[in-house]
This record gives sequence, structure tokens and C-alpha cells, in this order.
Amino acid sequence: MNFEAYRVDGTPADCVALGTSRWENVDAVLSGINLGSNLGNGIWHSGTLAAARQAALMGLRGIALSSPAADEEPEFASLKPYLREVLRLLLRETVLSLVNVNFPSKPPRGTHWTRQSLRHYDGRVVPGQDPMGRTHYWFTVVPVEATEEGTDRWAIEQGYVSMTPLRLDLTDHDGLAKARQTQVWKNLRFA
Repeated sequence: MNFEAYRVDGTPADCVALGTSRWENVDAVLSGINLGSNLGNGIWHSGTLAAARQAALMGLRGIALSSPAADEEPEFASLKPYLREVLRLLLRETVLSLVNVNFPSKPPRGTHWTRQSLRHYDGRVVPGQDPMGRTHYWFTVVPVEATEEGTDRWAIEQGYVSMTPLRLDLTDHDGLAKARQTQVWKNLRFA
């Protein structure tokens, strides 16, 4: 099979920017299937999701696809019918510009529309030494709250495919409205 391929020395979002500028008639970007879940707070750090976000910023649909990275590779063959169904649904649904999809490690029980799981964690940094005697630091993530039903993390824990529509605007609109009502905001003067 002959096909054209490019290698990009950049981030996943750079790949999307380059790729969509090189080809015509692109309307959707599929990023993944990434080995490693992008659930809850993890979406802040995800290159897979950054690529899908870049697509949405460019006026395209971006779909990030992830599966847990466990000791064994995910059972990709068992995911095929669910991947096919998810893509059929999301590529038909043109009102959603950015969706984060996570597959469970075992064959799914079905799919769920979810919201992002937001959990606080203890965030301790634990020092240690590698076999060469060099200091390394391990960032621990022990959740403080339990998993909430209806979230991406809950769906995966229950064995479902999680589909979370996201938006690009991270503004806390309620917080902004409150800040604009405060006396401090009203007394600010700019030169």
C-alpha cells in the first residue's frame, strides 16, 4: 500500500496544525487511540486531547481517543465495534466540536455521555533513588474525594466507554460575573 507520510518534530497540536494545512477538505481530526486514559484532571496534561483541541480551535471537529495503559496492551480487537459506533455517532453529530472519548481496558458494557471528573488529590512529592543512585521524585496522586456518578472516571470504572463533550472556553463565567460586581473591580483604573 502506498501512502504519503510526514514526521513532525513538535507537539501533537503541531501535527494537527501542519496536517490540516497540507490537506484539503479536512473536517475532523481523530487523535489516538492513546495508550493511557485521559480522564478527569488528566485532560489538562494530555497531548492527545491537545491535538483534538487544536482541531477545534481551527474550526474542525476534534475527537480524542484513549484507552488505559496497563501491564498488557488493550484488547483492541474487542474495541473495534465500539470504536466504529462512537465514530459513527460523533462524525454524524456536527454540533459537537470537541469530544474526549475513553475506552475501558476490557470489552465495554456500552457507552455513556459523561462530564469531566474533577477530583482533588493529595499531590505529595516523594523523593527516592534510582538504581544508579540518582535522586528522582515521584508525584503521588491519591484522590481526596470519591468518584462521582455520571463522570468520565465513573463510566470507565463501571466498564463503559466514556464520551465527554468539552469546550474551548475555560473561563469561570460565574466567578467573572462576581468579580465584576465587587468594589475592587469597579475602582480599578488603567493608564
